[in-house]
Amino acid sequence: MNSDLTTPTAPAATTAPGSGPPANNLFPIFLKLENMRVLLVGGGNVGLEKLGAILRNSPATAVTVVAPHIRPELRELAARHPKVQLHQRPYQDSDLDGKDILFLATDDVALHRYIGSAAAARQLLTNVADTPELCDFYLSSVLQKGDLKIAISTNGKSPTIGKRLREVLAEVLPAELSNVLSQMTVIRSRLQGDFTQKVKSLNAVTAELANGPAYETPATTYWRRVATGALATFAFFIVLNILSYYFTWQQVWDVARSSGTFYTFVAVGFIAQLVDGMLGMGYGVVSAISLMSLGLSPVSVSASIHTAEMFASGASGYHHYRFGNVNKRLFRVLLLPGIAGSIGGAYLLSRFGEEYANYVKPLLAAYLLILGIRIISKAVRKQREKRRKVKNAGWLAGAGGFLDSFGGGGWGPLVTSTLITNGRTPRYVIGTVSLVEFFVTFASAFTFFAMKGLSHWQIVAGLIVGGVAAAPLAARLAGRLPTRWMFVGVGLMVIVWSLWALRKLL
Repeated sequence: MNSDLTTPTAPAATTAPGSGPPANNLFPIFLKLENMRVLLVGGGNVGLEKLGAILRNSPATAVTVVAPHIRPELRELAARHPKVQLHQRPYQDSDLDGKDILFLATDDVALHRYIGSAAAARQLLTNVADTPELCDFYLSSVLQKGDLKIAISTNGKSPTIGKRLREVLAEVLPAELSNVLSQMTVIRSRLQGDFTQKVKSLNAVTAELANGPAYETPATTYWRRVATGALATFAFFIVLNILSYYFTWQQVWDVARSSGTFYTFVAVGFIAQLVDGMLGMGYGVVSAISLMSLGLSPVSVSASIHTAEMFASGASGYHHYRFGNVNKRLFRVLLLPGIAGSIGGAYLLSRFGEEYANYVKPLLAAYLLILGIRIISKAVRKQREKRRKVKNAGWLAGAGGFLDSFGGGGWGPLVTSTLITNGRTPRYVIGTVSLVEFFVTFASAFTFFAMKGLSHWQIVAGLIVGGVAAAPLAARLAGRLPTRWMFVGVGLMVIVWSLWALRKLL
């Protein structure tokens, strides 16, 4: 079993003496620590941390712990590992006999220097807590996905940075990587032919891993485009056939020739989707404010936005997925509860009327106003809060879907802002929530259409054209904007949405 005892990362490039800042010249290595004998001097908090790191990576390692005082938590940890021996007494030089690796984890600097000198004389590798200059090796921040282990080293400068990078990689790398490694082992064992043929076969199998998820062979790209074009053409004719039952070509031509009205709706849809795709929320807010200012009735605005948002969110979700902004695990958690909540909200609103939605909006708006202020305060602080696990994310998605249909909006502000407030990376939250939003709005629009029918198609058409045009630009910007400015944008959008919903009460 490979251990992550010493796994500093190798420098990207070495630096010649006198030509620049010193490089990280540590040599990365994974040790089979279970074949070695380890001495740990110290039984306090730091000693507990060191012992936990050792046993977490190599549970069967023989570790001898020596300390005048030993914490109860360390005793409990040692009790679960038979090869860990505890000696509650001061350090003795004889403790170094027969040992291969040494960890010093006390608060006595003089004792560390004394033991370090004795260990150097015996050529023992030594790690000294909080004293990089006395260390022969550093403990790294380790990310594990099954058989895959990634170790991060900051050359002893900042363990906190190493932990932050580990959190980022844990968010990006999928858990399925462990299955990939297992499958590659099977594939390698089944390859036939000489060495050259095996290399060609492995290149074909691993092309997507080497070039990224967007990589395709030319033949695959060709047939994918053919299939996509055929499906798009088929869908276009189906939609055209359905619309022909409701509208004539003369009506469509009259709208296109109208004095700027249609293009105004296109501009509203473009701006609304640009904001929503970048921040994960705001389509309903921007559209509603803009259309209301044009003198349209609230009923027309609500019906048009819910129908058009289905197309805009579909385009946005596709481009977020294409640019790698989607967390698949979070997507699975949010999808079904969001759809269920959306259908329930649309059904109740269609069945019992819109007057009940007015009781829900103020409560949501008050909650989001506080949340928006908190998000902005997080952005202006120099250090972000520790990431917290999002509990009951399914219930959150269900509530967001219900409020979006029943209250006229709220999916993005509620779900996106709550996840970001809990420390989730804004880029992946926005991309994932935008993709799920397509299915949520589709379920809502389908329910409304089944119970109320289609109306106000001129507004819908303009919003769709503008939203679809803005989707790829918004998705690309969501991955390029600095994280702090994305926090500010999300916070301001939440506050605007809250104040807009509270306008009647205020």
